[in-house]
Amino acid sequence: QVQLVESGGGLVQAGVSLRLSCAASGRTFSDYAMGWFRQAPGKEREFVAAISWGGGSTDYADSVKGRFTISRDNAKNTVYLQMNSLKPEDTAVYYCAAVLAGRWRSRRYDYDYWGQGTQVTVSS
Repeated sequence: QVQLVESGGGLVQAGVSLRLSCAASGRTFSDYAMGWFRQAPGKEREFVAAISWGGGSTDYADSVKGRFTISRDNAKNTVYLQMNSLKPEDTAVYYCAAVLAGRWRSRRYDYDYWGQGTQVTVSS
């Protein structure tokens, strides 16, 4: 089992930055590719970003490319999501997820473990 705990969400104004963190425990963190997803009220959970187990390969949803950056620190068992130039449409609950694989995945059904989520609200 892998336990994931997200933090760093909050209420911010449009244009500012936030950094989300996801702390993992339970298994060897570097064996897992990691992803961030988000779910807005009344919408499906959608892919945001993913990173390979070593951090050398990443992928992003088109809606966040150039604004968000995913990274990981395997020594700290933590994955991050740096979110810049936030927009009201980024408002959602953000979830981190883990899959026992080397390469990143962009489909939610590929992931084995999920955190409880952290709320990000961006006001205009």
